[in-house]
Amino acid sequence: MDTINLTHHFLIAMPGMADPNFNGTLTYICDHSEQGALGVVVNRPIELDLSTLFEQIGLSLPQRLHGNTVYFGGPVQTERGFVLHTPPLTFSSTLTVNDAVSLTSSKDVLEAVSQDAGPEKFMVSLGYAGWSAGQLEDEIKQNAWLSVAADPQVIFDLAPEARLPAAMRILGIDFARLSEEAGHA
Repeated sequence: MDTINLTHHFLIAMPGMADPNFNGTLTYICDHSEQGALGVVVNRPIELDLSTLFEQIGLSLPQRLHGNTVYFGGPVQTERGFVLHTPPLTFSSTLTVNDAVSLTSSKDVLEAVSQDAGPEKFMVSLGYAGWSAGQLEDEIKQNAWLSVAADPQVIFDLAPEARLPAAMRILGIDFARLSEEAGHA
């Protein structure tokens, strides 16, 4: 397991997840290397919509986006915005995950959205999920997470409550049948 790379994978929190930040979550991994991992929770909307967020940072928002929500991206740097989006646009702080997903943490992506020149599909979150070197691998060994190759349509085209079940279907498992008990063969 030392050479595992979960970049562009979903992490599915197991039913027994003790950390309330991740209980019932689906996390998209944007970067995973021997230095650690960075991801964004994609199925936990918060009580903040895009129009209020944009108003707070002094930007206007196109009317068609007013109903969009902001998400809890994870417990690290919750005062900072992170935008998962479709390429090809890049901004001053864009991490290109692959040809289907990028992550931007600079305000210029929101400025582009404000001017109706932003990414075609995007999701705004506050905070991110981070793991130090070897931490995620240890948590997987302890059966805290399931992983499956990510499908960007799950993030960008499904309602938040449909994302975890969709990821489970990719994996071929019914979430209701998972046990909180770990087993090892």
